[in-house]
Amino acid sequence: MRTFHDAKLMAKILRQAFVDRKIEISHSEILEIIASQFGFANWNVLAAKIDATKNETGNMAGNGTMLQPAIPVFRIFSIEKTMEFYQGFLGFTVDWKHRFDDNFPLYCQISRDDMTLHLSEHAGDASPGARAFVYMTGVAAFHAELTSKDYRYMKPGINDQPWGKELKFPIPSATESRSASRNKLKHCGAPGAFFSTSDP
Repeated sequence: MRTFHDAKLMAKILRQAFVDRKIEISHSEILEIIASQFGFANWNVLAAKIDATKNETGNMAGNGTMLQPAIPVFRIFSIEKTMEFYQGFLGFTVDWKHRFDDNFPLYCQISRDDMTLHLSEHAGDASPGARAFVYMTGVAAFHAELTSKDYRYMKPGINDQPWGKELKFPIPSATESRSASRNKLKHCGAPGAFFSTSDP
């Protein structure tokens, strides 16, 4: 029987169910739905409950601190091409957008499954050449999904590397992204893990 401790896993399963039915919904909206199912006012309240329980079981530092997953920040230059790539090609959804005023650079959050990225037009935020690693399962299926979209500017292929299968493609900020399934005989962790990096 599922409990609120399984909330993140349930959110992932529910998100995939929406994707399979071609229903667009953001990761943050999924989290709010899961929180309501357990009778919590919002996801922040449920997350605090989960963290408090982890503290009781020794999964959190004694002083109440617990590090959360890092959120990479990628510099962007063309909003139109960026959204075409991340939303249209990679299947991300936009969670929120922020500008200090109408004529100011864009800063936004996008997500897919448990992966979250921040994209920024601000000159001081990150730079081309930054790197981030993201693990996932189903790299072959991900490649098939991308191929089926017949994206004009990207035809990525899978290459065998010593660490596993690698999917490599440039992203629209003068950087490059690689995704790969790690060799499960050589590495620990979930089989078919995925990582992406943006290189200069």
